[in-house]
Amino acid sequence: MKLSRKLLMLLAVLLSFSLIAAACGDDDDTSAGDDAGDDAGDDGGDDGGDDGTDDGGDDTAGDDSTADGGDDMAEDDGGDMDHLGDGSLGTVTVEPGSEVQIRSLNAITGDVAFLGIPNQAGIELAVSHYGDIHGFGVTSGEGLDDLCSAEGGQAAAQQIVADEQVVGVIGTSCSGAAASAAPLISDAGLVMISGSNTSPSLTSDLQGNANESYREGYYRTAHNDLFQGAAMADFVYNVLELTTAAAIHDGDPYTQGLSQAFMDAFVALGGENVGFTSVAKGDTDMVPVLTEVAGNSPQALFFPIFPPEGNFIAAQAPGVSGLENTQLLAADGLLVDNFMEDPASEGMYMSGPDVRFGENVNQSTGENAADVLAEYNSVVGEPPSAAFWGHSYDATAMLLDAVAAASYVDESGNLIIDRAGIREHLNGISGYNGLIGVINCDDFGDCGSQKITIVHHEDSSDIEAGKANVAFEFAPE
Repeated sequence: MKLSRKLLMLLAVLLSFSLIAAACGDDDDTSAGDDAGDDAGDDGGDDGGDDGTDDGGDDTAGDDSTADGGDDMAEDDGGDMDHLGDGSLGTVTVEPGSEVQIRSLNAITGDVAFLGIPNQAGIELAVSHYGDIHGFGVTSGEGLDDLCSAEGGQAAAQQIVADEQVVGVIGTSCSGAAASAAPLISDAGLVMISGSNTSPSLTSDLQGNANESYREGYYRTAHNDLFQGAAMADFVYNVLELTTAAAIHDGDPYTQGLSQAFMDAFVALGGENVGFTSVAKGDTDMVPVLTEVAGNSPQALFFPIFPPEGNFIAAQAPGVSGLENTQLLAADGLLVDNFMEDPASEGMYMSGPDVRFGENVNQSTGENAADVLAEYNSVVGEPPSAAFWGHSYDATAMLLDAVAAASYVDESGNLIIDRAGIREHLNGISGYNGLIGVINCDDFGDCGSQKITIVHHEDSSDIEAGKANVAFEFAPE
């Protein structure tokens, strides 16, 4: 199904700025290392395809957007090379025999490790597939933990910026961690690209205005929740034909931002907001908040939060008077294995990124989504427990392309990486084919494909069937 005409008109205004910004991107998207650039030229996805899928045509994105970073640049007698950047953010020198240093910063322990572990695995696969940059190996080091918290994001960012060899970060998993990490990363002249942050607060309002937590050098391949909220609102109002709704968040930038985006779009369609409230992280007794919400007997209850709090809401809501017939709704924070295996999740609708990647090809590595997923399953030993592994893979390839475009080998054999050049490359990304589809970066770091699906989860004993049971889909024109 598609978004309603009324909501499409609403979104058209929001989308206009980001589309103009993408159209103004730098067409000369020079990227990739010695091995990866050659693969991209041969195997990159169809630049004109709607979903980035390689259809076997001759006109590939690899021909236009990637180049063999090590071999095709000419070095003069002075040791300078044609590369992006003006040195304004400093440079990093990698000596012969050393590796280019990037870092993975994701939630890899605790209750939300299910979200960060697939991200980290996607990063490591992308590094291995990409190969060298101008003859220098690349490492993501030991994965750092953002703990899905502001404190965790800040502590890990402090550790990263203390290492002057690090040139970029893939992360964080959670938007709350990013809000604390991004200022430190930005001030150090580094970049951070997230595969799973979705809070609108980290980028813009899609109308040309930076939001409160935006920092230069921040990018994401995940969607902006202004799209996800609008998609869920349209589904509830026009498909389920429900006219009253309530929402519960936990105060986190992700949960509060998505709850607000949903409610704003729902009301704009003609729906009625009959409750907007919060729980606290760590709460187990949700009955008081649910009783508050139940006072107006909402037809729909949207709670885009994480386990374990989401599990308690789903289990306790049906027993609260006034919510017996309320349709429960959630988002990608609960579109994960350790919630979907809970019987309380049965019957729910959950929104999240469209992960039907098919044979989409990442133009920098030449790998297609089906093969990467098969390798993921083999290496990790199970399917991804959350949705953003492909987004993290693409984010990593984009960062490595940027490093290749912003670096050169000097006359002493050192690799010189210009930090400003990395940002310059990422700011100019347009029409990049990734596993997730076609990627365009706007002026505030939103690079995601913005494709959203809503699934209907009916059987907690078959979570893969639930993830595949798409009831509604959205993709911007």
